[in-house]
Amino acid sequence: MSRFLNATVVGPMVAFLAVLLIVGFTTEHFFDTGNLANLTLQVSVVSLVAVGSTIVILTGGIDLSPGSVIALLSMVLALLVKPYALPLPTAILSVLVMGGGLGALNGFFSAYLRIPSFIATLAAFSAFRGLAFIPTNGTPIFSVSASLSQVFYGTLFGVPLPFYYIVIAYFAAHVFLNRSPVGRELYAIGGNATAARLSGINVRRIQCLAFIISGVASALAAVLFAARLNSGSPNYGTGMELQAIAASVIGGASLAGGRGHILGTLLGALIITVVQNAMNLNGIGSSLQAVVIGTIILIAVGIDRWHGELTQAISLLMSKTPRPR
Repeated sequence: MSRFLNATVVGPMVAFLAVLLIVGFTTEHFFDTGNLANLTLQVSVVSLVAVGSTIVILTGGIDLSPGSVIALLSMVLALLVKPYALPLPTAILSVLVMGGGLGALNGFFSAYLRIPSFIATLAAFSAFRGLAFIPTNGTPIFSVSASLSQVFYGTLFGVPLPFYYIVIAYFAAHVFLNRSPVGRELYAIGGNATAARLSGINVRRIQCLAFIISGVASALAAVLFAARLNSGSPNYGTGMELQAIAASVIGGASLAGGRGHILGTLLGALIITVVQNAMNLNGIGSSLQAVVIGTIILIAVGIDRWHGELTQAISLLMSKTPRPR
């Protein structure tokens, strides 16, 4: 029972099932096929960004730039496809490479110049958003390409394509974190960077790699954002970094680093999306929605801080419970 309580995914799984039951019984049309398909589309963007955010958090860092990366790269994609008439696959590949480059820039300042990741990515948050406004003076680019919309709204065997993106991304992240030496090094650095360095791990290189992965994940989200509305805009991705961090923390990742599970992150993204979807179906305004999401984040961070004490108290209580003979 103690091992079960310490399992990282158990808490998020219980929370997700509880939210699902509460929302299902209190919200009309929630389990309708159309709404569930829409839910898959809604969760796709935040869940992809959360993959990168979780990997950075596992190293003990934080990335506040994904929302601005999405804005900048959605504009870049729109410019490459429409004014410059670049083939869509080439434009998407270029955007993914640029995402990795922006992540590498964050990693360079944070890992190699030893600027705290909070400050480095906060600066990037401002700078990338500003760069997104420059090409068109803040004017969105509409009707980029008819083929672009299919990236988001297309289906395979009747299932929306974003569902497959999520499955592939999380399966790859799970294998990377749990089956590769680099994945184990990420956890080791988050647990104790000094001990990791003394054991021969190139801490700076791995930290930089974490930001590169986060940049690529944000670039994927930028492609989906652009495909969703067939446009690029410097206003896209606002608040996305906070939702991704919230998904990671709700999913059991520790902001101190070294603890977390990528499947827990997916559950965290699902919890946020289900709650937002339920509030939309019930006609709750965006201002109150922000208050609810903020409260969920606060509770999740509190649970993260009190996790050890709660588990120890429950284990102690169970050990004192008389057992039948």
